[in-house]
Amino acid sequence: MAQVEWFDDLTIGMRFRSPEVEITEADIKRFAAEFDPQPMHLDHEAAKETLFKGLAASGWHTAAIAMNLAIQARPFGPHPLIGAGVDGLRWTIPVRPNDRLHLVGEVMSLTPSKSKPQGIALVKWTMFNQNDEEVYTFTPIAIIPRRV
Repeated sequence: MAQVEWFDDLTIGMRFRSPEVEITEADIKRFAAEFDPQPMHLDHEAAKETLFKGLAASGWHTAAIAMNLAIQARPFGPHPLIGAGVDGLRWTIPVRPNDRLHLVGEVMSLTPSKSKPQGIALVKWTMFNQNDEEVYTFTPIAIIPRRV
C-alpha cells in the first residue's frame, strides 16, 4: 500500500487493516459499568436471559474499540481522524469475552472541496472477530487535508 499522507494520496478501493486486539471479560464489564450498565454487559447469569443469551460487549464499547483500531490503522497518515458524521453504523453480532477483533477499511468515495484545502472521504470500516465474522460496520464522513 502506498504511503497515505493527504486526501490526494487516496484512491477508490484502497484498503486499510488494523492490528488485532483481544477483548476480555474485564474490559466488557469495566466499560459497561461506566457507560452502559445493563445486565447483558455486566452479569453472566442475567445476560443469559436477554436477547444476547450471554455476556456481550456494549455496542458503544464495540464502537469505541473500532475507533481505536481505525486510529491504529493510520488511514490518513499523520492527520487525525476528523469526521462530519457517520453513515451505515450497524452492530451485526455481539462481541464476546475473548474475541479477537480487527478492522478493515475500504475507500468508497472521494470528494474534493471546491472552496477549502480538504476533501471528504467515505471509508467503510468493517470489524471482524477471530472467526472472520462481521461484528460491526460504520462509514465515517472523514475530513482530510489536501496538499496546498
